[in-house]
Amino acid sequence: MYVITLIGNLGLVMLIGLTSHLHTPMYFFLFNLSFIDLCYSSVFIPKMLMNFISQKNIISYKGCMIQFFFFCFFAISECYVLTSMAYDRYVAICNPLLYHLAMSPTVCFSLMLGSYLMAFSGAMAHTGCMLRLTFCEANTINHYFCDILPLLQLSCTSTYINELVVFIVVGINIIVPTVTIFISYGFILSSILHISSKEGRSKAFSTCSSHIIAVSVFFGSGAFMYLNPSSAGSMDERKISSVFYTNVVSMLNPLIYSLRNKDVNFALRKAISRRKC
Repeated sequence: MYVITLIGNLGLVMLIGLTSHLHTPMYFFLFNLSFIDLCYSSVFIPKMLMNFISQKNIISYKGCMIQFFFFCFFAISECYVLTSMAYDRYVAICNPLLYHLAMSPTVCFSLMLGSYLMAFSGAMAHTGCMLRLTFCEANTINHYFCDILPLLQLSCTSTYINELVVFIVVGINIIVPTVTIFISYGFILSSILHISSKEGRSKAFSTCSSHIIAVSVFFGSGAFMYLNPSSAGSMDERKISSVFYTNVVSMLNPLIYSLRNKDVNFALRKAISRRKC
């Protein structure tokens, strides 16, 4: 899965960066999504793979906090990039005449800057609250990476503030993007229903359904992990859920957003043929 994730996302980053006719708002967001997925999966999967073959699965306190910060940063970034992509599709399908004005380079840059600023502030809030805690001697993390809830279980001090921050920050970063995305796709589906061509409707539904599935898996598994009451469900169930928003979605995104995309396929064939020459 990690190899597929690396090849898919790195391939998209390089293809979009080197192909001039893909320098459009939609592919600008896809470039950033692939870059985030590439970094996001690399924050913890290499360490996890090393732990599979090592006798002692150890991570230092400093290494754990660094991993925790970048996990939060890239996870929150992905939430808002997916939201920006849904908005981009909404404008393209529902207001095509205003597309170039509504999705100007300044607007696209502002959306991405806002995504990264929200991610940085959320990651700083989580990491800052985690650094104030004192951890007990029982320092075995019941997870495959340094995640919020398993670390809180090891604390000797009160975690009330941390849990409040988790509820507020995670709630905002899951609920707001989810509502925005599904409202956007609601308008998109409404516009699709007015398409006279049956073939056009089928193609649009097919594309939208795959996007919605990927978004649902990412936000649904994240909500199950962080917005459930602490008493509901064991950590083993939460670990299974976390596999989806950490590993599966990063692998699926390049497949969903590229394999069924004619522009990307054409650019890939052109790059391959140029390479052979």
